[in-house]
Amino acid sequence: MSRNHRKPGDNAVQNKGRSGPSRGRNEVRIIGGRWRGRKIHFPAGPDIRPSPDRVRETLFNWLSPSIPGARCLDLFAGTGVLGFEALSRGAARCVLIDREPEVVRHLERLSAELAPDGAAVRRADAIAWLDGPPQAFDIVFVDPPFGEGLLPAILKRLARPGWLVPGALVYLECRAADGEPLLPAGWRLHRSGRAGEVGYHLAVGPANPVPDSLSGGAAGQTGG
Repeated sequence: MSRNHRKPGDNAVQNKGRSGPSRGRNEVRIIGGRWRGRKIHFPAGPDIRPSPDRVRETLFNWLSPSIPGARCLDLFAGTGVLGFEALSRGAARCVLIDREPEVVRHLERLSAELAPDGAAVRRADAIAWLDGPPQAFDIVFVDPPFGEGLLPAILKRLARPGWLVPGALVYLECRAADGEPLLPAGWRLHRSGRAGEVGYHLAVGPANPVPDSLSGGAAGQTGG
């Protein structure tokens, strides 16, 4: 499942918040780090929606102190630009998840070319993958298809012990009209912004996650 796959009616809303250079050319560029200016060419199709350049620039300014050496997870990876932007800026590793075969082939080619030792691509449904054995991450990018109500299910699973290191950072992208996302217990919203119809947020996980034996499931509940 890609961040970029959504119903046809949603695409017009998405494109209002998109910066011009990527639009209609099936390419997006890395804006910082060792691959700065590198263009990523992604599969053609109206369903692919890269995060706008100005959103990514703001996001990675927020993340700058935490990127070097970080272990990252890019759910709904799509173009892969968030994960490879993180690797370009010094992240140690990034796991990229997508369920679409053509998108996965694109990500595998890009991984082999740019970061064979740092990027790991997995073909999987994001929710099903998060139901598997936890892996600890420092930074997680969550940009699911808009209008499908996936954020609560994703956040519930990320709140399970083992997925996030203490104080991990979780980036969330959604429609601006949806407002601030409802976060699991113990999380806090650190930063928020808006670009056209796109809302973007950076959340911080708890400094001391509640163990499974004490949580009674509460740690996995969202405010909804």
